[in-house]
Amino acid sequence: IRELESSLSTALFSRAPDGLKPTDAALRVEPHAQTMAGAAATLIRLTSAKGFDVQPVVRIAASEIVGTEVLPAVLTQFRAQHAGVVFELSVSDRTEDLLHRNADIAVRMTRPKQAALIARRIGSATVGLHAHRHYLDAHGRPASMDDLSRHVLIGFDRETTSIRALQRLGMTLKREDFAFRTDSHLAQLAAIRAGYGIGMCQTAIARRDSDLVHLLPNQFGFNLEVWVAMHEDLRASRPMRTVFDYLVASLSDYARAKRR
Repeated sequence: IRELESSLSTALFSRAPDGLKPTDAALRVEPHAQTMAGAAATLIRLTSAKGFDVQPVVRIAASEIVGTEVLPAVLTQFRAQHAGVVFELSVSDRTEDLLHRNADIAVRMTRPKQAALIARRIGSATVGLHAHRHYLDAHGRPASMDDLSRHVLIGFDRETTSIRALQRLGMTLKREDFAFRTDSHLAQLAAIRAGYGIGMCQTAIARRDSDLVHLLPNQFGFNLEVWVAMHEDLRASRPMRTVFDYLVASLSDYARAKRR
C-alpha cells in the first residue's frame, strides 16, 4: 500500500486503531482500479485460451436459479466434448459487469444495455405458481387468485426493482401475504419442493419434478427474457466463442422446453 501511495503521490488510506479506512481519493479511483483488475484477470484467461491445446478458463455469470438448476447440466455436456476447458461460475442475482470484465460471459434475465457487448436473446422463461403435491393433499388446491389468501405462501422479503415491476404488471401479492420470506429464488424453490407452501418458480424447472404442480396457469404467470452476452473483444478467442455459441444453442433448447 505504501508503494502504491508513493507511486501515485496520493494517500489512499488513513491509518486508525481499528484498521485502514479509504480516503476520498481512494473512493474516486476505486472504479478504475476495479476495471484494471478485471482487465488483468481477462488477460490471464485469454493468454491461456488461444486454442484448446492450452487449458482455457472461461468465467460465466448467472442468476442463482440458472447457475444451479440449468448450467451444471449444460456445462457437463460441453465438457464431454471439450475436456480442456475450465469454468468459473459466478452465481448471483446481482448483474455482473461485463464491460469491467467481472465475467467473460453472462446469462441474464434482462436485455443487456451496454453497446460494447455481443448479446443474443434466446427466448423466455415462464414463471408461475407451483406447490408440492403433499402440500396440496393437506391444504387443497386454489381455484382462483382470491383463494391464495387461505394458503401458505412463499415469496420475497424486500421489495426489489423486479418485484415493483411485477406489481405494476398486476401482481397484487405483498410482503405481508407470505408465510415464508426470502429474496433468494433458490431458497424459495427449496421451500416449494419441501412442501412448505405455494410459491413462484420457472415452469421449465418445476416440470422436471412430477410432484410439483403448476397452479392457476391462466390467471397468473409472466415471462423473463433470457439473454447470453459477452464483451465484443472476446469474439476473437476461440474457446470464448465456442462456449458462447454452445450456451446460446443449449439455453435455446431450455427456453423451448417450457412450451412442451
